[in-house]
Amino acid sequence: MPTYEYICLKCQEKTEVFASIAQKEKGLKVSCPKCGGEKMIQFFGSLNLIGSSKGAGGGATYCGPQSGAGCC
Repeated sequence: MPTYEYICLKCQEKTEVFASIAQKEKGLKVSCPKCGGEKMIQFFGSLNLIGSSKGAGGGATYCGPQSGAGCC
C-alpha cells in the first residue's frame, strides 16, 4: 500500500497516510493529527533507492523541489 506524505498549512505538521491507489483516486480526505486542520497539501519526501551505482563518485545526487536552479 502506498504511503502519501502531507503537511498541514495551519501548523506545519508533517504526516504519512497509508492508502490504496483507489482510495487516493476517489479523493482522500486528510486531516492533521496534531491540530485537526483540514488544509493539507501533499508533498514528496526523500527517495530510498536500493541497488548498485556506477560511475565516478559511486553515488547519485537528487534535488528537492526547493533546491533551485543548477542543483542537479
